[in-house]
Amino acid sequence: MKGIADTGLIVAFCNRNDHYHSWAADVARRISEPLLTCEAVLAESAFHLGSSSLVLQLVNEHMLRIAFDCSRNLERLQELARRYEERQPDLADLCLIRMSELNPNHVVITVDKSDFRVYRRNRREAIPLLCPPGI
Repeated sequence: MKGIADTGLIVAFCNRNDHYHSWAADVARRISEPLLTCEAVLAESAFHLGSSSLVLQLVNEHMLRIAFDCSRNLERLQELARRYEERQPDLADLCLIRMSELNPNHVVITVDKSDFRVYRRNRREAIPLLCPPGI
């Protein structure tokens, strides 16, 4: 499976008490290559888990791969921030939208279905998602 990891997946995978832990563990078992992510998602995940080392371990063990450079995508990120200003997107969400544009064969793996059903890549195209059942 080719995917782009959002914060919710990482937190659920690392926290056995998380409501979506079983789902996240199942996703991790099915991946065939590292999931792409960005530094903003890693920072959010480390904050929510209270552990930078745990998050960095996922990168070191090749479950995740940092595959985004904000400085090279700044203009598009600013455009997305203006477009979705009323939703008050965080930087991680903006980066994931852009990553989906750059990696069209990857699904965004998230527990944040409500926002990602609204966000569009390439202005009109729905972002392919993998979410826990029932959300």
